[in-house]
Amino acid sequence: MRGAAAAHRFAMRLRRLAVTCASVLTFAACTSSPMVAGVPQTADHVVIAPYATHAQCLDMRRGDRLDWRFDATASLAFDIHYRESNALLAPVVRNAASDAGTFEAHEPANYCVTWEAGAAGASLDYRLLLRAATR
Repeated sequence: MRGAAAAHRFAMRLRRLAVTCASVLTFAACTSSPMVAGVPQTADHVVIAPYATHAQCLDMRRGDRLDWRFDATASLAFDIHYRESNALLAPVVRNAASDAGTFEAHEPANYCVTWEAGAAGASLDYRLLLRAATR
């Protein structure tokens, strides 16, 4: 049992390291043109290499809503996340080849919508629409 517990702790440390590395890469990928409320951001046939990520980042204010829809050729790790100090917070996390939904920002921040491919890689089509909160 002792060996299994040590292996589990090692696997958890390795997972945390991978998440940290992915966060740094995601932050670097968040340099796309800014989204404008009411104007859909779409992409077709985005090729994501094995274990690579694709991200679209945007500034959101409290009450702003983000509609998303995506279809991929393989299951992807999908999330919507933001940073608060040194913490990476992900209010939306999915693992799917297709998904859609609406996310409402409760904190003003720069949010990143991120897709991460597995061993097979994937081709991704997506549509994002930022809807500004009514003030």
